[in-house]
Order: sequence, then structure tokens, then C-alpha cells
Amino acid sequence: MLRQLTTALLAVLALAASASAADKVRFGTNWVAEAEHGGFYQAIADGTYKKYGLDVEIVPGGPQINNRILLSAGKLDFYISANFLQAFAAVEQNVPTVVVAAIMQRDPIAILAHPNAGIEKFEDLKKATLLLGADAMVTSFRWLKAEHGFRDEQVRPYTFNPQPFLANKNFALQGYVTSEPFVIEQAGGFTPKAFLLADQGFDGYATTLETRLDLLRNKPDVVARFIEASIVGWYTYLYGNNKAANELIKKHNPEMTDALIAFSTAKMKEYGIVDSGDALNLGIGAMQEAKIKGFFDKMVKAGVVKPDVNWKKSFDATFVNRKHGVDMYRAK
Repeated sequence: MLRQLTTALLAVLALAASASAADKVRFGTNWVAEAEHGGFYQAIADGTYKKYGLDVEIVPGGPQINNRILLSAGKLDFYISANFLQAFAAVEQNVPTVVVAAIMQRDPIAILAHPNAGIEKFEDLKKATLLLGADAMVTSFRWLKAEHGFRDEQVRPYTFNPQPFLANKNFALQGYVTSEPFVIEQAGGFTPKAFLLADQGFDGYATTLETRLDLLRNKPDVVARFIEASIVGWYTYLYGNNKAANELIKKHNPEMTDALIAFSTAKMKEYGIVDSGDALNLGIGAMQEAKIKGFFDKMVKAGVVKPDVNWKKSFDATFVNRKHGVDMYRAK
């Protein structure tokens, strides 16, 4: 691990960077532009990255784009990953990347069910047919089987077309609690029941921020400034004026609407997706070793991760847990 820099030193680095040419940073996301990326867009739109001596370019992801490969190939400097499962896999495969911040304290993945269909509590989902994507089948569903007794015969492939779910009350659907319920409301005219997996024990960090090991070792000041500026961006996006950030999101993703952005932002606050748990005292981006180990142990038990993976190599918390920005939250 790197020696932790003091808060005063970080401030000096930021001031020094602002007085010289900005460091160029290419940052890849794991999906098209959306409110779930809002803090990063905020830091561009309101000049926060620029104040930290950074010239940041966001490279949006999408269904046919694998920005994670571009990170390990040196084409990107930072990348958003879904959760720590990708980081554990990177350690196992000797991919030279590492998680340096966890933007979401709670994973937003959920299972949606029809109202008035006999699905009143989480356990009732065991009698439903689950529409799951390929990734969920080998990750969260393995955990659902090991931890909660779900069965393979319950599952049908989800092609990210909600129509089969809308047409059959016995179907339940995977999705993010921050977006899919809105899609269902618009397309089906009803509000689905949402069961957040984090409430049932799938409690790892999400929207993990990864970088290359060589960048962390050779340019720690760039990593420090990017993380700190991103944290400021997230507090401002959630509790300040995020209009300019939302306009930039819509520019990157013309299919995005103001209504969906507003829905997603409200749900992030309602469920404490970003600002709960460790972030309440340590600041957005916080990571604690005990929580990472707990998630790793659950994934090993479920057969998702091999037990001999050195999970401690998956993250470096040098530049988080500093309470940066907490005062912005408390003043909201």
C-alpha cells in the first residue's frame, strides 16, 4: 500500500496542479450516461476537476463497449465497475488494476415484482419465475441459491426487454432500483414492488472506481486529485445545483430524459445508495476492509469466487476514508 498522504499535502498538490498544465485523464464508465454517473459529470460541468488540475474526458460505456479492457490496456486511466466481483476476478487473472474508491455504499441491484400478485415479501419471490441476465446468473443468483434457497428451474433469460415481465404477473425481473421501476411505470402503467438485494445480505460496495496499478504507483497525486474532485462532484450532484451535469448527461446520452434523471436521483437518496454506511462518517467513496472481506466470504460460499484469491490486492483505500466532503452533506 502507498503511504497515506495528509490532508494538508493533498491541498498543496491541488494548488500546485492548478498552477501548472492540467493533467489529462480519460475515465470510462460501464454504461451509457445516466444519473448513476452524476457526480462525475457534475465535476466536469461545474469545473471541479479543472480546479484540481485535471482535464477529464468521460468515455461512456454501453452494451457493445468494454471499457474495462481499455483500462487494463492503458487506454483509460479510471473506470467504473459494477462491484467488487470484477476486482476479485482481476486479482485472480493478474490484471493490473485496483479499486481506489467505492462510490455506492449499497448495491442498487433489485428484483422487481408485480403488485397484487402474491409477492408481498422477499421470500415470496421463490415462487416466481425470475428473468435474469447472463451476468446475474453467475453472480447474484448463485448467491440467492446458496443464501436464500432459490432454484435454477425458476430462471429464464432476460434480454433486457421488459415486455415478457409486463405481460405475466408471475414473472419477476432483475434491475437497478434507480432505473428499472421507472421504465416499468412508464411502459406498464403500474408501480412494481422492488426488493433490494442489499437488504437481504448482498451487501458489497458498488460503482467501484478502478485505476491501473502503474498510475497509482507512478502518479499518486493524479489519483488523489481525481478521487477527491469526484467526491466533491458527488456531494454537489446530490445536494446542490445539478442542472449543468444533467444537461451534459443528456448530451452524452440523447435518449435520457429529465424525468428518469429525477427518478434515479431521488431513489439514490431514498435508499441511501451513495451516502449511507461508511460514507456517513468517512465521506463518499469510503471503503472498509471488513466489509470487503465479508462480501468476499459470501461470494466464496456461493461459489462465485475461488477461496484462494488474495482479496486484499483488489483495493487500495489510500485516498478515501478521509471525511472529505462530509461537511457538504451535513450542511444540506
